[in-house]
Amino acid sequence: QVQLGESGGGLVQAGGSLRLSCAASGRTFSTSDMGWFRQAPGKEREFVAAIEWSGGSIAYLDSVKGRFTISRDNAKNTVYLQMNSLKPEDTAVYYCAAARGLRPRLGLREFEYDYWGQGTQVTVSS
Repeated sequence: QVQLGESGGGLVQAGGSLRLSCAASGRTFSTSDMGWFRQAPGKEREFVAAIEWSGGSIAYLDSVKGRFTISRDNAKNTVYLQMNSLKPEDTAVYYCAAARGLRPRLGLREFEYDYWGQGTQVTVSS
């Protein structure tokens, strides 16, 4: 079982930066692919970024490429999402997610993840 807890959300002006953290409990973190998703009001939850358990493979939503960076520290059981040049359309609740067990490829969809955090609100004002 893995428990996830996000932090680092808040209110920021357009063009600003935030760093989200997701702390994981459990001994399987170092072999779990991790993902970040977000859900804006009235919209479905969408994929933002993912990182393989080893950090060797990374994927991003096209609209955040070049602005967001996902990383992980397996010694601290933590995954990060550095968000720069934030835009009002980035406003959403951000969730981290963990996949159970080793996977043949990095997951980009919700059903490929087994554990979810409670989410952290990111609000970008114009």
